Amino acid sequence: MRIVYIHQYYCNPGMAGGIRSYEQARRLVARGHTVDVITTDITPGVRQLGWTTTVEDGVTVHWFRVPYNNNMSYARRLRAFAEFMVLAAAKAAKLRADLVFATSTPLTVAVPGVIAAKLRRVPFVFEVRDLWPEVPIEMGALRNPVLRKVAGGLANFAYRNASEVIALSPGMADGVVARRPGTPTTVIPNAADLDLFRVDPEDVRRFRASHDWLGDRPMIVYTGALGVVNGVEYLVRAIHTATKLDPDLRLLIVGHGKEWEPTKELAAQLGLLGSVVHMWEKVPKSELPTILGAATMSSSTVRPIRGLWDNSANKFFDALAASRPIAINYGGWQADLLRETGAGLVLDPSDTESAGSELARHLRDDLWLKRARDAAHRLAVEQFSRDLLFEKFETVLNRSARLEPANS
Repeated sequence: MRIVYIHQYYCNPGMAGGIRSYEQARRLVARGHTVDVITTDITPGVRQLGWTTTVEDGVTVHWFRVPYNNNMSYARRLRAFAEFMVLAAAKAAKLRADLVFATSTPLTVAVPGVIAAKLRRVPFVFEVRDLWPEVPIEMGALRNPVLRKVAGGLANFAYRNASEVIALSPGMADGVVARRPGTPTTVIPNAADLDLFRVDPEDVRRFRASHDWLGDRPMIVYTGALGVVNGVEYLVRAIHTATKLDPDLRLLIVGHGKEWEPTKELAAQLGLLGSVVHMWEKVPKSELPTILGAATMSSSTVRPIRGLWDNSANKFFDALAASRPIAINYGGWQADLLRETGAGLVLDPSDTESAGSELARHLRDDLWLKRARDAAHRLAVEQFSRDLLFEKFETVLNRSARLEPANS
């Protein structure tokens, strides 16, 4: 099957960011499919017009430089989304396809997907990574009633024209069906890359030994975006409380985003920066396994907004792949998993003092840590392994292209 795969912010392991699309595309090629990825090049540098093409593990990737970063204004981001929408539509229309697949965000990627699918008279499959426009409306980021109506219409357009929808969490799937009842929807969350996160203990030992501030001290890590939705300052305040109980605890933040400077300033104001709290710019995905291997615990945070509970953040599944307990500060399906399995902590989202006390207690509890690591590993192997979830993904595509029966 020839698949046109549209993802505005595609990353490979040498880049900083999630590699879901890379992993799915290369596995499709290994199964005998032909895959053309249409994406943007957002690396810093002089902008060059025109498409460039690379071949990565058999996947043909078409890149067009469209600048984007988390520090951009909302209006500037919308411009980047619209620009890629037009470019991708023109590019996709020229490529041969038996199926067109598009993955959000942004929601605008559905437009070139639908256009290309209709021109080629082939099925269109849409993947929902964030529930738009419901989440930005709940956050107060989308207040204009006209824009709300346009965004809602775009979501309806995407779901109406999709032969099937893939949602990254149960809550996202519920949102799709609530907006468009009867839409065939399959939940395929982000995945645990077990092979990638299998690290040599000697590499972990060298990592810890190379940082005087770490050594053999307990460390909690946060890896990922420092955007408005993430609320990483929660961890800084929690570790401030935790170190009053145990001064040797450490917090490492690895990432980038609009809230980088405010988070750094808060750590400095609390007297933690450079001693307890260490902040590193984003690193390639290939470097995360050693960082997580050196961690005592990982973490994932969001601001206290109900719609954000339905996230499927890569950092959660990376922790499972690395067999590391994870601390989160939100409810929903991931909180239920942690409570049911013991693979981590669910912290009070409104009380950083109690969160700090919980972290201090568990980061030194060797028996609890051992049980939590084992539980995280079981989740990674039995429910969220990349190979296991890819089987579901390929089944959806084959079914949409009528290569498999509807009840498969």
